[in-house]
Amino acid sequence: MNEIIRGTTVLGLTFHGVTVLGADGQVTVGQTVMKHTARKVRRLYNDSVLAGFAGAAADAFTLFAKFEDYLDKYRGNLERAAVELAKEWRTDKYLRQLEALLAVLNREKALVISGTGEIIEPDDGIVAIGSGGSYALAAARMLARHSSLSAREIVEESLHAAADICVYTNHTLTIEELSA
Repeated sequence: MNEIIRGTTVLGLTFHGVTVLGADGQVTVGQTVMKHTARKVRRLYNDSVLAGFAGAAADAFTLFAKFEDYLDKYRGNLERAAVELAKEWRTDKYLRQLEALLAVLNREKALVISGTGEIIEPDDGIVAIGSGGSYALAAARMLARHSSLSAREIVEESLHAAADICVYTNHTLTIEELSA
């Protein structure tokens, strides 16, 4: 099977002291939806970090494990763990082949980590990755500025907006939350 595995939408933010990360559940191979209920977000490091992926699932599980090892090694320091993962991902012969993006959040920071060594901390603390990421990001920014919705509701509504536009994103959501 040499079909390209496409898309997803992952969105996270901290809003009014609540950190939320959500993703849709669709897995698409070529022109076919293979699964509707994939879990693309998880809790790490004693439930103090949320992580989500866009890309190949096997690659993401490898990266989750590596990232969690770095979180353990650096006692939950999100930034340090992200830097170490990005360095290894960029330089390791095997890891360099992995095709995925990670969105990681704790109560203080939101980061996107890529295999090219990029670690991006958005100015507004809203992270979005995947084929529907830009749609969800735009919706989340507007809802955060112009509504009285909770952090969870902003993530839910923004992911639904992305699912209405992006063919690689569905309405089956998984949402994780860190409260104060």
